[in-house]
Amino acid sequence: MRFRFAALPALALAFGIAALAQDATNPTPPPQANPTSPVPAPGAHPGMGRGGNRNWAGFMAGRGIMGTVTEVGTDRYTLKTEMGDIYTVYFSANTRVIKQPAQRMNYQGTGMRTPPQEIKATDIRVGDAIAATGEVDSAAKSIGAMTVIKIDPEHAREMREMAANFGKTWLMGKVTEVKDTKVTLQSQVDNASHAFVADENTTFRRRREPVTLADLQVGDTLRVEGAVKDGVFIASAVAVMGPPVTGGPAERPGPPPQ
Repeated sequence: MRFRFAALPALALAFGIAALAQDATNPTPPPQANPTSPVPAPGAHPGMGRGGNRNWAGFMAGRGIMGTVTEVGTDRYTLKTEMGDIYTVYFSANTRVIKQPAQRMNYQGTGMRTPPQEIKATDIRVGDAIAATGEVDSAAKSIGAMTVIKIDPEHAREMREMAANFGKTWLMGKVTEVKDTKVTLQSQVDNASHAFVADENTTFRRRREPVTLADLQVGDTLRVEGAVKDGVFIASAVAVMGPPVTGGPAERPGPPPQ
């Protein structure tokens, strides 16, 4: 059986966006909170609301937010997430505003390593897809942005599709329990618990090497492909991510074996 993950290109894309944001981080101090605006000051506890956590695969794990611009102001953007929540993205002269390179990523996500293009805050308009990194205030639904990334429309489309299919055709998370043929995961994609069931057709691999259900351990991070049948996620393929037993480098999403 060929072992492949339909979600991998978009998953690598999400990781690449995060890497781009890290590459684009400016060493200058982060923007200071506007005393008249509900922006968390630097160092405030970062949180993510329902939309922030779940939109586009949990971008930056609580340190950023993604969505579509609905309004543009002199010091802020209004953003609508994929879950329909409205966030305010505050920016200042210290915020770095960049444009994502218009190129497709490969399975390793290396395409995103191209240096980003600096743009002006006014180059972002209503309808654009953007990602903002910084301190998220889930209660106020706002973020004081250190970096704002204008996302290529095709990449944004792929990420939306990936998010829409999470829990339907793919799962990703850390194993919290293995009981008989049922495996429970805690996912950072939506900060929620998910479970899948393996059957006689499920394949298991760790860094391309065949393994079995019995080899799964609590703490393993898994990528799972499958489908929901009668309310139960049935896994067709499971990949164990992370370092091998010998302690090598962490596995990154790679092309499907031939």
